Amino acid sequence: MRRVFLAAAALGVCAALAGSAAAKGPPSVTFLTPSGNIGCGYSSGAGPRSLRCDIASGLKPKPSRPKDCVNLAWGDSYTMNVRGRAVLTCHGDTVIIKGSKVIAYGKTWSRGGFECRSRTTGLTCENRSHHGWFLSRLHSYRF
Repeated sequence: MRRVFLAAAALGVCAALAGSAAAKGPPSVTFLTPSGNIGCGYSSGAGPRSLRCDIASGLKPKPSRPKDCVNLAWGDSYTMNVRGRAVLTCHGDTVIIKGSKVIAYGKTWSRGGFECRSRTTGLTCENRSHHGWFLSRLHSYRF
């Protein structure tokens, strides 16, 4: 089942930028890799906790267009919940947000059952089920 990460991400980003806070931190957070080529958005607001990462240079190799992705962008983003496999994102927005916190190479970001490791070779993110993705300018894949 493909999940479309549209309005929830946009609302989550707006909430994060507005500085809303919950007991365990804001319900939505965005971050970037140092190159600015990869941006991610975490949401714990409405619906299940989720993580989405977009890569400006696109997924390599570019996947086929999902059948349910009409009039929206695809081929540059993955989304996953805290458990289960990552899916290709069909979207009308981006989580590459200028001014977001930068996760330096060699550092790890974690929250709500997700962990992302930023390296010069690319970004690896996984969930509690140990599913996730690797993103880089050269290649990308889900695991």
